[in-house]
Amino acid sequence: QVQLVESGGGLVQAGGSLRLSCAASGRTFSTYTMGWFRQAPGKERELVAGITWIGGTTYTVDSVKGRFTISRDNAKKTVYLQMNSLKPEDTAVYYCAARAGPTIVTEPNRYDYWGQGTQVTVSS
Repeated sequence: QVQLVESGGGLVQAGGSLRLSCAASGRTFSTYTMGWFRQAPGKERELVAGITWIGGTTYTVDSVKGRFTISRDNAKKTVYLQMNSLKPEDTAVYYCAARAGPTIVTEPNRYDYWGQGTQVTVSS
């Protein structure tokens, strides 16, 4: 069984920063790809950023390029999402997800494990 536990969400003013963490446990993640998704009320869940465990290839969606950075610490089995210059439109529940494959994909249904989600609220 795989467990993913997110932390770091909260309320921040526009222009501020937050860092989300996702701690993984339960199985080896040597071939897992990790992703940060978000879902706002009434909207579909979208991939914000992804990273492969092998090689560290990353992806970020256009709307957060230059503001969000995904990184990982293999020894701690933890993935981070550094979010800077936050905007009200970044308000959403953010989910950590893992898939047993070497490539980053954007479809939520191709991810095997999910965290419980953490709320990020950006006030204007």
